Amino acid sequence: MPSPLNASDDVEDLARRAVAGDPGALDALLRRIGPEVLRRCGRFLPYREDAEEAAQDVLLLVSRKIHTFEGRSRFSTWLYAVVANAARQKYRELKRRAGEESFGGEEISRPDPRTTSVIAGSRVDLLEALDRLERENPQLVMPFVYRDICEMDYNEIAERMGLPLGTVKSRLHHARRYVQERLTDRS
Repeated sequence: MPSPLNASDDVEDLARRAVAGDPGALDALLRRIGPEVLRRCGRFLPYREDAEEAAQDVLLLVSRKIHTFEGRSRFSTWLYAVVANAARQKYRELKRRAGEESFGGEEISRPDPRTTSVIAGSRVDLLEALDRLERENPQLVMPFVYRDICEMDYNEIAERMGLPLGTVKSRLHHARRYVQERLTDRS
């Protein structure tokens, strides 16, 4: 089932007008994409508050970087790349902060999602696997994120990445195998 964002030509039109400098269109675009951005961030981050924070980061990035959208692909394709990168960055930031946070000498921590929720724990494990994949084979990360998390079409991915379709499929295959091995190791 296509997402409301993909099905809407109105969003694409708002994006084109925002790129052209129409502040009213940018405001309407941000309001329109907000719920979908939050939903997409929630696919990465297990805590709603973290997903909301990442969604706010995405909306801020869109408002600041809308001029970089060149229109070679759909706006939704460009947006999903921004969402994926912002959510993964938020995860890294939260992970780094988790080791630093303390209050009155006592460490503050959230419960481990792996022990409180199968779904949340799976997302954390996936993010860990993606972080490791990015360190070892960075060219494999985005095809995986675009296809398996953002649910983008193969042709959209190839267009977005400027790669032949066969290369995208090959990288996706290798990424899936890598991630599956890491997730199986955790079981």
